[in-house]
Amino acid sequence: MRWILILLTLPALGEVRWQPASPDSQGLSQTALEALARDLAGHGTKSLLVARRGQLVFEWYAPGHGPDQRHYTASMAKAIIGGTSLMLAVGGGRLGVDDPAHHYIARWKDDRLRRPITIRHLATHSSGIEDANQDGVPHEKLPGWMGAFWRREPSPLLTALTEAPVRFPPGTKYAYSNPGMAALAYSVSASLRESEEPDVRRMLTERVMRPLGIGDEQWSMSYGQSFPIDGLTVYANWGGGSFTARAAARLGQWMLQRGSWNGRSVAGQELATRFVSYAHTPIPDRRIDRYAPASGLGWYTNFDGAWSAVPRDAFAAAGAGHQLMIVIPSLDLVAVRNGSVLSAKPFWTAAYESFFAPLMQAVRPSSPPYPPSRVVSEVRWAPVDSVVRAAIDSDNWPMTWGDDDAIYTSYGDGFGFAPGAGVKLSLGFSRITGPPEKYMAANIRSPSGERKGDGERGLKSSGMLMVDGVIYMWVRNAQNAQLVWSEDRAVTWQWGFRFEESFGSPSFLNFGKNYSGARDGFVYVYSQDGPSAYKPDDRLILARAPKDRLRDQAAWQFYAGMSGGQPVWTRDIAGRKAVFEYAGRCERTDAVYHPVLKRYLLAVSYNHEGAWGIFEAPEPWGPWNTLFHTEDWGLGPTHGYRLPSKWFSQDGKSIWLVFSGRRGPGLHYDAFCTRKAELTTR
Repeated sequence: MRWILILLTLPALGEVRWQPASPDSQGLSQTALEALARDLAGHGTKSLLVARRGQLVFEWYAPGHGPDQRHYTASMAKAIIGGTSLMLAVGGGRLGVDDPAHHYIARWKDDRLRRPITIRHLATHSSGIEDANQDGVPHEKLPGWMGAFWRREPSPLLTALTEAPVRFPPGTKYAYSNPGMAALAYSVSASLRESEEPDVRRMLTERVMRPLGIGDEQWSMSYGQSFPIDGLTVYANWGGGSFTARAAARLGQWMLQRGSWNGRSVAGQELATRFVSYAHTPIPDRRIDRYAPASGLGWYTNFDGAWSAVPRDAFAAAGAGHQLMIVIPSLDLVAVRNGSVLSAKPFWTAAYESFFAPLMQAVRPSSPPYPPSRVVSEVRWAPVDSVVRAAIDSDNWPMTWGDDDAIYTSYGDGFGFAPGAGVKLSLGFSRITGPPEKYMAANIRSPSGERKGDGERGLKSSGMLMVDGVIYMWVRNAQNAQLVWSEDRAVTWQWGFRFEESFGSPSFLNFGKNYSGARDGFVYVYSQDGPSAYKPDDRLILARAPKDRLRDQAAWQFYAGMSGGQPVWTRDIAGRKAVFEYAGRCERTDAVYHPVLKRYLLAVSYNHEGAWGIFEAPEPWGPWNTLFHTEDWGLGPTHGYRLPSKWFSQDGKSIWLVFSGRRGPGLHYDAFCTRKAELTTR
């Protein structure tokens, strides 16, 4: 057997550079990957490729096949052609996911059965349009309109739009549909009419393939032809493509990076994330295939853990003959398999048992970046069903303990606590009183502080701190972060200076009530060392200023390392050094002093998929030890971990966490979520 070990360095646009590397250097077991390749080789596999952390570390090819040869990808096209073209069209404002399809398919406007179909239905196999398929019958030998669709006689588009029947009301159940995807191809093409890129092939070539360094010889689409109809040039998105394994992997890596390549964003992070997340449409009948995944938009998603051994943030593209690509953002991993049918088991069962689950055995458990805590031996979380959720569909929740014994907090992308603010805000405010088991919360309206805008387009708070009766707040998504403050407990706000380098998501170090018990006369601020709150960085940085000069940008100093056992501070931000390091895994933070443990606690989000940790140190600058570390704490994609010091127990052995997450069946953590933890001290 032939093994190829290589490294893919993310190239400059259009440039391709390959260098050798080993799986072990990227936290993968070479032995396990070789065993997987041997097993797959016995089941008709032509190629196997595994990439991690932007590095393509393992390839295997069957005799007669190689890295420069294209392999048919069948229905992988539904994701990498159909999903990608839809994403670009939506991002360009050409159409909306929930638009009625008849806005683009004029012949459906007066069709009683087809008129209710939306773009979302077409992209998620929930349109009700019957598939062109009969078990055991080759596609081209199917009778009637089904065979005509696959023989492309006279036009698969015309067949799909006019002859494929609607079998159930749109949106009521899942039923795989190639003609439904063909209707999506027509809709996207119609939306591009009179645009600078009037057809999908040109759009994909110019905006995706060439920027990613995927040459024309590395891919093909649409059975090598276009389908003229109604003055449009339409390309197949349901099949008919071929890609080299490396080209497919690059597309997977691009989507893992949420539509960004070498700092250039084509689709926007929020939009790309939406396409590979659960689309909130019916799920396949798992009595037929227990591992059948839910739908994203063109992609498949593991949001509810259908692939039990695989992280829930995984998404995939798949086609007949088990052409497979799986992408796992929390592991920064992409894998591609091409060949013939893996087994006679149901499609997704074979994919999971033969490819996905064995692949996970090659992933070595990640180690926390710092040694175990010397003061806490165990953190025991209360059962999942004990999590209390409020302020549904609002998230973020940085907070501080006020001088009036209340907790002041900020929410984003929602309406706040019931009965709601009446308007969806990216930056809103609330006041919380009482114990964690029975708190009361009310929204605070503030015309001078409130802001609107979803996701990274809206200003949001990343940290709050009350000092001497004044609430200070860092506002992110402001081209780095901006300091604002309120002297009347969040009713009115004044806007101050803005960091112009790094500090994309700063959080304050909170002490007790109204900053009482602080170690000195300074206020401390942590942040990931980058301009964005939406991309992980390799390290955290630390800044401080005298508590009576926080509004003066010239008063701020930056941690510059240690000398003689003491921290060094500089007023030159360029001289900053890491206060905490975890390569590629430093996102949003929260920091608080624990008076019983006499330790500074630092909560660090590694991603937005439920991987995070709590670290402790005797000083704000370390040295750090790991109090809690998880890659998946069982609640799906969660984020925004906050440790309100007001809710620490008097004996210090109980703490409460506030967090947020995403919304989905059984996973509605897009809210103010509280969960108790018990600490076992050493």
